[in-house]
Amino acid sequence: MKLFKEYFGEFLGTFILVLFGCGSVAAAVLLGVFDSLLEVALIWGFGVAIAIFVTRNSCPAHLNPAVSLAMCTLRKLRWKKLPFYILAQTLGAFCAGLLLYFLFSDAIVVYESVNGILRGSAESYKSAFYFGEYFPNPGLEQVLPITVYRACFAEFLGTFLLVFVILKVTEKPEQVDNSTPLVIGLTVAIIICLIAPFTQAGLNPARDFGPRMVAFMMGWRDAALPSAPYSFLTVYVLSPLFAGAFAAFAHKIMLPKV
Repeated sequence: MKLFKEYFGEFLGTFILVLFGCGSVAAAVLLGVFDSLLEVALIWGFGVAIAIFVTRNSCPAHLNPAVSLAMCTLRKLRWKKLPFYILAQTLGAFCAGLLLYFLFSDAIVVYESVNGILRGSAESYKSAFYFGEYFPNPGLEQVLPITVYRACFAEFLGTFLLVFVILKVTEKPEQVDNSTPLVIGLTVAIIICLIAPFTQAGLNPARDFGPRMVAFMMGWRDAALPSAPYSFLTVYVLSPLFAGAFAAFAHKIMLPKV
């Protein structure tokens, strides 16, 4: 029962952050209710903070495979739990993406009709990018052209900063209080403002892969994947995971010697 509670906490927390975060992107893209990246970034940040608040008493509230990997590297999480954490987080993200699809399904149809988008065509990523991430950021292709390598670096940098901050603010249990989730959420918002113009700022393999699979299943097919072959894996899964491990290494070498 204790393990189920732990895994369900990771599921629920990731569900909440994706529901709020991807929901804000959907509202901005499909309904035009937000005017700036900052508004969406702040909703993402508050969504993360709320998800941590809700679940931190039942699980470590990693809510991100990159964070879980970092914790395993630092021996704060047993390696044998890692696959179950990742599975729970990805399922939470998938279920949130599924709920958002049914919530916004009519709005998606209207958006596609108005903009002449045929779902499943190469151009239909323009109605799918609130599920999974794309690079260059849709709408900024001409302003910020970006290669796969630079996209990998952007996701690596953003995730490294996020995980490093998380490790620092949770370094000593006595320092963790009600302000900690807010600090983490604010960090997410700031990083999104920096990285999102390039790659939409995934920063979380579960958050990206789960909703992306919803788009794949709901008619977008190959358009649910970035145009560069396997870049959804290299940019949005592997780069954040490497960043999490590297953040753990950087955190470890900065610890005071005893």
